[in-house]
Amino acid sequence: MNETESFDDIIPTPEGAGLEVHVPARARSRKAGRGAAGRRAARTGGGPGESHTYIKRNIPVYEVLNEEALSTIEANADKVLEEIGIEFREDEEALQMWRDAGAIVEGERVRFPKGLCRELLKTAPPVFTQHARNPERSVQIGGDATVFAPVYGPPFVRDLEGERRYATIEDFRNFVKLAYMAPAMHHSGGTVCEPVDVPVNKRHLDMVYSHIKYSDKPFMGSVTAPERAEDTISMAKIVFGEEFVDNNCVVINLINANSPMTFDGTMLGAAKVYARAGQGCIISPFILAGAMSPVTVAGTLTQVLAEVLAGAAFTQLCRPGAPVLFGTFAASISMQSGAPTFGTPEPSLVSYGAAQLARRLGLPFRTGGSLCGSKVPDAQAAHESANTINMTLLAGTNFALHSAGWLEGGLVSSYEKFMIDVDQLGMLQAMSKGVDLSENGQALDAISEVGPGSHYLGCAHTQANFQTAFYRSTVADNNSYEQWLAEGETRVESRANKLCRQWLDQYEAPELDAEIDAKLLAFIEDKKNSMPDAFT
Repeated sequence: MNETESFDDIIPTPEGAGLEVHVPARARSRKAGRGAAGRRAARTGGGPGESHTYIKRNIPVYEVLNEEALSTIEANADKVLEEIGIEFREDEEALQMWRDAGAIVEGERVRFPKGLCRELLKTAPPVFTQHARNPERSVQIGGDATVFAPVYGPPFVRDLEGERRYATIEDFRNFVKLAYMAPAMHHSGGTVCEPVDVPVNKRHLDMVYSHIKYSDKPFMGSVTAPERAEDTISMAKIVFGEEFVDNNCVVINLINANSPMTFDGTMLGAAKVYARAGQGCIISPFILAGAMSPVTVAGTLTQVLAEVLAGAAFTQLCRPGAPVLFGTFAASISMQSGAPTFGTPEPSLVSYGAAQLARRLGLPFRTGGSLCGSKVPDAQAAHESANTINMTLLAGTNFALHSAGWLEGGLVSSYEKFMIDVDQLGMLQAMSKGVDLSENGQALDAISEVGPGSHYLGCAHTQANFQTAFYRSTVADNNSYEQWLAEGETRVESRANKLCRQWLDQYEAPELDAEIDAKLLAFIEDKKNSMPDAFT
């Protein structure tokens, strides 16, 4: 199983030094024109219409492994690749490509001479741009940049009426709209939920179109079959132009290893399509430690590195220079029940260590998100999500999938949880700026004006900075108990529900060229007419 699949038995659906905020000029002009509403959005980090393209970290990364530990894990991964190998299943072409590259192929098992994968990866870019159809929304992937993307893969939603049900294409569009409106969400994502009311063999067309139509942020492509990846590329060429797509990354795509140490034909087929088209692939082992990797952090890191080295190197066999990310999805399992657990220490250590390994390899890194096992957006959801999303930022993650909306171990996309999570992303974005040491930041004039024994509430420095001095949450209640009581004892989920309804009511679609839209719709119609409906 991997992040691109859906299932609902014991193991829930897997995912399916400084920091500045990059704000597009168009967004700045919109904000300036909104007067008090714009100033309020700046204080809270929320509000429709305001967006940051991505963040560049002004705070240092947190590292848990020293040089000796890193060298040990790298040596162990080399041993796994050389002596045990990785299986490339259901793809004879991939096996032949490895033979031609000098690997030892026996059946579907590929063993790699020491250094082969690292040599191939010398052509992979350490930093690249994923272009959005609105150039002001394009994002940097790699280096000191962090990009937040929404939840990926759930077949269910928890809607604004509190019902847990199968997702629809309307839910999909709603989550795309919310991600577009969220100021701290830099990316439209991919399968923000699985719309089960559309045939399996056709729904990718509606999903990709929704990302293009209802958002102008970067988006992810379909990976559930090679032909669906080809359709994504065809649609991207309609939007960006064939020559531009051939020379630039316009879609990024999740290619899961079927851990332990296996790539299946579906993932390999999609990887070949995207890599050959010069589009970004996230090679991401899906790890539930204790089931899909060893129970230890070092053992899991060894397996993760081996799987990534093999999968990422394969993209370079497809097209040298194709963008590729070192990815990992790390969780643990309960040794009593077998159920996945989230927000626990060991997966965080895995992600911290994997980020270090990615930097040493010279690849952009993906991990983390706002992960939890809770069934509703409650205290468990909050603390588990906080544990994973804070780690995600501090690890130096470049692409953070599942940053908002994840519930119930990835089985559910939650509207309320999405709103709570994007509020937290705004806080992380503010923290990422680091400490302001400008003259204003040093505030010596304020200290001099106030002096001993007084207060700062009325001083000139406070008056000049009060509107933007502190992040103001869009969903937290910091009023007195009496005021909270008088206003109906509203919980955070209810406040998030109300805000979500407001955002969807206020949504305005970004401009899309009418001719491009018509070509997209014609392409989709032709494709759908050429195949019968299939719901399995």
